[in-house]
Amino acid sequence: MTRVMIVGQKWLAEQLLNYCLENQIYVVAVAAPSVNDRLAVAANRFDIPVRIAPIQLDSNDVPNDTDLILCAHAHCYVTTEARKKSRLGALGYHPSLLPAYRGKNAIQAALDNNELITGGSLYWLDDGWDTGQVFLQESCQIENRNVRELWVKQLAPLGLKLFAEAFKDLNGNISIKSN
Repeated sequence: MTRVMIVGQKWLAEQLLNYCLENQIYVVAVAAPSVNDRLAVAANRFDIPVRIAPIQLDSNDVPNDTDLILCAHAHCYVTTEARKKSRLGALGYHPSLLPAYRGKNAIQAALDNNELITGGSLYWLDDGWDTGQVFLQESCQIENRNVRELWVKQLAPLGLKLFAEAFKDLNGNISIKSN
């Protein structure tokens, strides 16, 4: 059984936690930016250890028995040492078709460039920001020119869908580790 740690915040991280619990994926811990974040509150309901990591996730935040770190709407930096402590590394979701539009303002940048299509990417975290090897991607037509609406209605649900697909693809056969 793959043992995961979820790093992130708000709706997407909370929904990823729910997905893992519903699908018997063992969550060893979560890391959220605050004790009041939806991920932290949900984890507490299930007695899952919560780490607070608003800026950086260090190796001491990662339980020893972690197989995979999942980053869902995570804005903290996952250090090299933290990724190495996880047996398989760290897989993160980014709301763009990487390598295009890296960083926190990826959705706004796509809209500013009048893109008609965007999407999401699951990628192996490395030492850069949104620079690791892409694992899965899916595109979508931009249906709303508002950043929040595009995130809420299309890109956050797409992130959850890609994580679900990743579990089907990985299914215990993970051979890639990227630090």
